Amino acid sequence: MADLQALSSKVFSPQEIGAAIAAWKPRPTDVVIAPYGKCGTTWLQQIFHTLRTGGDMDFPDISAVVPWIETATGLGIDINAEQRANPRGFKSHMAHDELPPGAKALVSLRDPKDALVSFYHFMSGWFLEPGAVTLDEFAGAYLERTIIGSYWGHLLSWWKVRHAPNVLLLSYEHMLAEPESAIRRVAAFAGIPLTDELLALTLERSSIQYMLEHKDRFDDALMRQLSETRCNLPPGSDSAKVRKGGAGGHVHEMSPAVSAAMDARWRELVTPITGHPDYAALEADLRAGR
Repeated sequence: MADLQALSSKVFSPQEIGAAIAAWKPRPTDVVIAPYGKCGTTWLQQIFHTLRTGGDMDFPDISAVVPWIETATGLGIDINAEQRANPRGFKSHMAHDELPPGAKALVSLRDPKDALVSFYHFMSGWFLEPGAVTLDEFAGAYLERTIIGSYWGHLLSWWKVRHAPNVLLLSYEHMLAEPESAIRRVAAFAGIPLTDELLALTLERSSIQYMLEHKDRFDDALMRQLSETRCNLPPGSDSAKVRKGGAGGHVHEMSPAVSAAMDARWRELVTPITGHPDYAALEADLRAGR
């Protein structure tokens, strides 16, 4: 895990991240897709890009057409450039208080236990040699973060502005249960006219089956290439971000000890602010529009 931290700092330079954020000039029509890591970012990027282009798939990496704000400087991307279609769209993992004002924000929340397991598998085979670090060891670093840069701080920051007119807060679980409703809400929020044909196309091209069949478009190729250059990682490492989707899979992989520790962290940090005893209760209120 110490090696992982050292490698990550070479790829995600605080100076470069700061410069990229400072350089970005948001427009009121821009849509920033800003979930916490492994909480539906790539899925929302694909939904949004399909809607605004009518199904464009002519890209090497979804983040080449819906660019990641924080990494623009490191990747040499002009973050203020015109894009393939309007409205412009961006990816970010920033909390609400970190994101410069002036654009719309589209955020999905996800059960933190599923997000942790997904993040673990995402790093295995890329920054981590498969089997070198256990899920329990990986979870320790995840739990150490409390507010700044953490899942908990990100969730709380967006929860407090969930009713703002320029924020659309969804849940990963609701998107799974009602994908058509999610697409309709994203289209309306982004100001994209939605026909029956475009709805059907977006349902198809944002499905787990379709994205797995085209997973080379969703494998963070830009960041993988940067990591291989800066960190001397093996070429062609597995950085695919589409694995199997779903909800609740953590019960088959997470130890009771880690599960209990995550429950305790929720009660410590989230319950006093939102009043929700666990993620399920918060997600139910979000789904109900409360």
